[in-house]
Amino acid sequence: MPEPTRPLVSGATLGAGRHGASQNNLADTVFGVLVWGSALAVTAGFLWLVGEIVVSGFGAISWEFLTSEPASSGRAGGISTILVATLGILGICLAVSIPLGLGTALFLSEFSQGENRMGRFVRASLDVLAGVPSIVFGLFGNAFFCVALGFGFSILSGGLTLACMVLPILIRSIELGLRAVPNDYRVAAAALDLSKSRMIVRVLLPAAAPGLIAGLLLGIGRATAETAALIFTSGYVDRMPESVFDSGRALSIHIYDLAMNVPGGEANAYGTALVLVGLLLVINFVATHLVERFVSGRIQSA
Repeated sequence: MPEPTRPLVSGATLGAGRHGASQNNLADTVFGVLVWGSALAVTAGFLWLVGEIVVSGFGAISWEFLTSEPASSGRAGGISTILVATLGILGICLAVSIPLGLGTALFLSEFSQGENRMGRFVRASLDVLAGVPSIVFGLFGNAFFCVALGFGFSILSGGLTLACMVLPILIRSIELGLRAVPNDYRVAAAALDLSKSRMIVRVLLPAAAPGLIAGLLLGIGRATAETAALIFTSGYVDRMPESVFDSGRALSIHIYDLAMNVPGGEANAYGTALVLVGLLLVINFVATHLVERFVSGRIQSA
């Protein structure tokens, strides 16, 4: 008689398999809860912060608030001079940091491959600078730009100091974006006999647009919200600046002064904070739009 056919998998094996599958399902469930919980916690914190600013500061927002000068140490009046000074400081910061940041990032990603000592030294320097407290940048800016170069407490000194602050973040973000571009793009450009500069402008920069946007927005965010460094460089003066060599009070300093040093200034402090948040959103939208237009234009003309 033929022997009875034995099952290929024993009951114990099936039980162990089911037990392992249940453990995997439990682990996936716990992991999913942690991931979703983290995302919800961050979102809730953001909504709470923005909601507090909107609820407390919306009543202070008006056309007069945006176009009139501060009065009574900021308790009354508006923030027109503060806005002008802030935009001036930010403009100088970006005008200096973007070309330097882009050039340095291109050097690190395209011209210092392998064991290049200069590249390693620059990267190490950027990592150290990224961890330097803003108050140290403020002291450096005061000693170098205000005193040594003779710019004094001015919008120019504040903008140049902020440029030094945002360069490490800007450079490393752009470098990572350039390194994320597949090497096939470079090989294809070389096969088409494109020059190095043409390959960078026509191929690499459009492909690395996400890194460019991330670095730009991070730099703008840090520069616009900075307080400690500007106290020592751009100053406290809240009058209308007539040139970049005049002192000017930034939005972040104005918020700090109203909240900490001016009794009864909380309402205008919240209003100024709401304007600062709105300014950041507008700048982020404009920067993203301009980069997208640049990328689409390069792709169409390539």
